[in-house]
Order: sequence, then C-alpha cells, then structure tokens
Amino acid sequence: MADIKRVNISLSHEQLEIIRKFQGTMGNSDSEIIRNMVIAWLSEKSVISTSIKQKEGWL
Repeated sequence: MADIKRVNISLSHEQLEIIRKFQGTMGNSDSEIIRNMVIAWLSEKSVISTSIKQKEGWL
C-alpha cells in the first residue's frame, strides 16, 4: 500500500453490531473488518480483476 487515506463512514448501531460479529475472522478492528469486507465484495463482483485487465490492456 503506497498512500493510506482515511475515510469516515456512518453506520447504525445495528450495522456496527453485524460488522463486529466478524471480529477475529475478517480482522480484529472495526476498520480492518470493513476494509476486508469491501475488498471481498469487490473481488466477488470481479471489479478488481476487471480493473487490472483494463490497466494491462487485456480488455
């Protein structure tokens, strides 16, 4: 990771409780869990691989 940027998000109490249920499996802190969830979702939707393919000129 080159530059680290901070992003503020707002979650309801219920949303935060859901996120915290993944503590230990997807990360230890709230921010680590959310970051890993976003990366997992992007990967599942093929956003990451499509972006890499476009940068490399494969698409």
